[in-house]
Amino acid sequence: MAYADTKVTMGTTPIRQLFLSFVYLQMLDFLTTIAFLANGIREANPFVRMMLTLIPNPIAALLSVKLMALLLGVYCWRMRRERLLTYINVMFAALVLWNVIVLIMGARIA
Repeated sequence: MAYADTKVTMGTTPIRQLFLSFVYLQMLDFLTTIAFLANGIREANPFVRMMLTLIPNPIAALLSVKLMALLLGVYCWRMRRERLLTYINVMFAALVLWNVIVLIMGARIA
């Protein structure tokens, strides 16, 4: 019983942890995308590519995309959409892993 009380007071509910993981993955995606652009690698996501053409500053364009993503994450968190947030986190974890592998392989080739 004491363990359950401690868990509640710590504020580590599963949906909160999922949301914090989501925010962390968004930051990693932002940083790896900046690394891609700095190395001359073209953005693969059509929506992000469009934002990069509409907003001349690439950092501002990426921040605007990440702000939209964070709003969707907040929606999932507040509506307690655990399954959806879990799915999104798995997809972004795979994307970040791919980005890191490509960056390492690109550095190794160059």
